[in-house]
Amino acid sequence: MTGGVPMFNWNKQAAVAVPLAALLAVLPACGGAEKPGSRDKGAEASGEAAKKPDPFTMTIYAAGVKKEEFDSRFRGALEKKFPHITFDYQTSDQGNSITEKVARGEIPDIIRTDTPTMKTGYLDLQLGYDLREMVGKYKYDLNRFVPSFIQDNVDAGQTGALYGLPVPPYFPSVLYYNKDLFDKFGVAYPKDGMSWNEVYDLVVKLTRVEGGKVIRGFSTNLIAQLRDNPFSLPILDPQKDGLADQTKWKTIFDNFKRFHDIPNNGVQNTFALENALFTKGEAAMYLGQHSIYLVIPPEVNWDIVSVPTIDGAPKRMGQRSPAYWSITQQSKHKDEAFQVIAEMLSDEVQMQDSRNGILTTLTNKNVRDALGKGHPVYSTKNMKALTLYEPTDPTPKRAPGKVNVSGSTQETIIWQSFVKAAQGQLDVNSVLREADELLKQAVEKERGK
Repeated sequence: MTGGVPMFNWNKQAAVAVPLAALLAVLPACGGAEKPGSRDKGAEASGEAAKKPDPFTMTIYAAGVKKEEFDSRFRGALEKKFPHITFDYQTSDQGNSITEKVARGEIPDIIRTDTPTMKTGYLDLQLGYDLREMVGKYKYDLNRFVPSFIQDNVDAGQTGALYGLPVPPYFPSVLYYNKDLFDKFGVAYPKDGMSWNEVYDLVVKLTRVEGGKVIRGFSTNLIAQLRDNPFSLPILDPQKDGLADQTKWKTIFDNFKRFHDIPNNGVQNTFALENALFTKGEAAMYLGQHSIYLVIPPEVNWDIVSVPTIDGAPKRMGQRSPAYWSITQQSKHKDEAFQVIAEMLSDEVQMQDSRNGILTTLTNKNVRDALGKGHPVYSTKNMKALTLYEPTDPTPKRAPGKVNVSGSTQETIIWQSFVKAAQGQLDVNSVLREADELLKQAVEKERGK
């Protein structure tokens, strides 16, 4: 999340997989008469508008999100819509993790959750509240949202419940390129809709040594790209211990490894070094994520094109799922909390987000087409690259009853395995077998706790 234009520092720069159709089927009242571009009128209970509500304080908690950001994006709309509510916004400063707050009995009404930490930071703390009750009561239209985002939340909960509604931003894969380096070497710019084979041909032309300085044709945010792969392929197999589908993982490894086999385009030892190449002007292209937090110095003349496609995978955009606004079961103001969430996710609020370069979680075409148009930098970029393809399907989650391993552990194992292959320490088949064994060991370690 971000606090709007003033916060952009550019100048310094499966589990129980419940199909979405099944979820909607148990909510026959959903899909009401919301007009495009309007707030969800279904979130207002009829008959209650005539009553003057009693004032009260509502607590909203979002780990890692600064108060300035919340105030910039949401507070104005909320205070206008709900003048009787005082909004107490809290975040995870020292001593105020959600676990610590729950231990002290300080349970918020609304909490920002996400897929990787839903279990440990929400469900295991006995905070979980199924929003399907409110969705049905207020005839709230879930079809407003990108379907995969709703599905990912349901899958992550492993119970068939809906534990949150998706809040921007999310971080889709995109290919950055340095226009000055392309111009310098007389190579045509990349285009939307390219395949990895076409990008490979560009990288061969662009990788070189100039005046003793290595210019890389290609760099990548490896952890993100392996995790958010176009096959929606999990790292840890949902049903058995060990690495998921090694054949598909070999396809992914082989695709990326060939880029690092090009002389002078070797992979860096750490992902921080790899990520820094583009912002330092030392890489012509960078496969990363669109993120309003990414600082690209003004001296780098950049633009973006859509993520390249790979043979055998759907033409979809790899992405890390958004966070979610969730209600705690302990809240004494669940109805009001749901209406507050509906307001924060309204077309009007998300339109402003979109204009500031924050990708919407809605299917609303007008909101999507407004991406970056109100931002001093994004308004000059090819933002259509971010909506050319739909987001990938959710990655299948671990089946109920199966011992799980933290996402960060899985990501580290798969990334380190790829680096070994890319640096020639082991061949691809060997590193995948090693990753399989490391994942099995990680499961056993968790099982022994």
